[in-house]
Amino acid sequence: MERPHRWRLRHHPVCRRGKKVMIIILDGWGEQIPDDFNSINVAPTPTMDALKKTAPDRWRLVRAHGLSVGLPSDEDMGNSEVGHNALGAGRIFTQGAGLVDQALATGKLYEGAGFKYISSAFAQNTLHLMGLLSDGGVHSRLDQLLLLMKGCAERGAKRIRVHILLDGRDVAPGSAPKYIDILEKEFVDIRNMGCDACIASGGGRMAVTMDRYENDWGVVKIGWDAQVRGEAPHKFATAMEALKNLKEANPKLDDQYFPPFVIVGPDGNAEGPILDNDAVVSFNFRADRMVMAAKAFDLEEFDKFDRGVMPKIKYAGMLQYDADIELPKHYLVTPPLIEKTSGEYLVHNYVKSWACSETVKFGHVTFVWNGNRSGMFSSSLEKYVEIPSNKGIPFNDNPEMKAIAIAEKARDALLSGKFDHVRVNIANGDMVGHTGDFKATISACEAVDRAVKIMLDAVEEVKGIFLITADHGNAEDMVKRNAKTGEPILNSAGEPEVLTSHTCNPVPCIIGGPGLPKGVKFRTDLPNAGLANVAATFINFHGFEAPWDYEPTLIEYKED
Repeated sequence: MERPHRWRLRHHPVCRRGKKVMIIILDGWGEQIPDDFNSINVAPTPTMDALKKTAPDRWRLVRAHGLSVGLPSDEDMGNSEVGHNALGAGRIFTQGAGLVDQALATGKLYEGAGFKYISSAFAQNTLHLMGLLSDGGVHSRLDQLLLLMKGCAERGAKRIRVHILLDGRDVAPGSAPKYIDILEKEFVDIRNMGCDACIASGGGRMAVTMDRYENDWGVVKIGWDAQVRGEAPHKFATAMEALKNLKEANPKLDDQYFPPFVIVGPDGNAEGPILDNDAVVSFNFRADRMVMAAKAFDLEEFDKFDRGVMPKIKYAGMLQYDADIELPKHYLVTPPLIEKTSGEYLVHNYVKSWACSETVKFGHVTFVWNGNRSGMFSSSLEKYVEIPSNKGIPFNDNPEMKAIAIAEKARDALLSGKFDHVRVNIANGDMVGHTGDFKATISACEAVDRAVKIMLDAVEEVKGIFLITADHGNAEDMVKRNAKTGEPILNSAGEPEVLTSHTCNPVPCIIGGPGLPKGVKFRTDLPNAGLANVAATFINFHGFEAPWDYEPTLIEYKED
């Protein structure tokens, strides 16, 4: 394999080539008030505690939300996709929500080829909008949906049907009625513009449509049946009626797990099945939980489930969800072009890499890490290992998930001597934290700590270097807090209100290992450093200076 001159990295003056480097991403592991509602604080985590206490100059916090990861403002919580983009790319790119904001504000969204493609259906057929009904800002935003509906109505849409996916994960559990009420009020204005608009179907994001990494195609099929065929086990006259009745039948039902439902008219027929010549837009801007649905809607050759009679539709995503396979072929907003990622630089400098996670996060240490690029840069210099996630088992019922299995695979990869760079994502803090189950999240954090110990022991054995960080916060804060005092907010029963979303908290970044040169410590002149600074740091550990346009390295060398 030839190495073009533009890819050559200069040798680092202190860190020498040849050291084995372990990169550990603890998904959803932030830093917050060390109180009884901080699962990481409560959990027995002796390995992580020791790292923080014994080497304070090799432990620091970095920003993992807002502007530091390319989101529109520092009010926006981080998420796995933008976090891993920053970690892998070493630079900050304007991300999904910001790109959509710009396209809507300037009107460029309505000038592009994607909009022209779907708008050809407006005069005679229905526009279907499908996505997460939420203002969490992780996968979608309600204000963007409302602006898109209005913009389409102004530009000729005569009939709009919205297929809603309930959140309760990036926003408060039980908040779905609030968002439906806002949407219903907007429909009044849309109808006054001469456009017939209403909700057509719905269901919780974890039960309908929004699966990822091909973990469970059954979730996508359930959504397909409701959205395309107008078929679901539950039928109601309105979405509010659906929420009320389904919640009464199961009081413990969270928004994110609502079963699929279809809205029907007085004749009992579905209000909005997707038919021939209709236009369909997935309005989520985040890719990972839209890729599978996009394949079902956009691919001619498809064998993951029986689609039945496939309607001839015009389908587009809010963005293109996988540029490498051009999925979908049509999209409303151009996504960021992320090139020259750390993975590509490592390959061109002959660093052998190994990456692993379980299914629910596998794409984050591969596809997302590589700038939303499918596949490997080099089959001879890279190896990706996916450990299948449990199917049909709620994360809080098995909080250990695959943490130990991933750690053991990473240990074996490092000890094999075949790889210079080993990176993993341990998903427990995020996936179990999202359930709102405090006890289970404590168990999840304990499992993470045991996994870290397994991997650090391997680093010790090969005299390597480790870097531990996280993509965003979650498990460190399980309650809603008063913005001024930090105290938990209590509900009407006097109990703390559960928080299931990501946070805006910083995350730890920890370095160490016997291969780390003496005198290498964290710099003190980068107080606002973020995840994008991590790439330059581990490139240093491999014996190279980082590319000139990367965010600065976190380390410096000081002789004792």
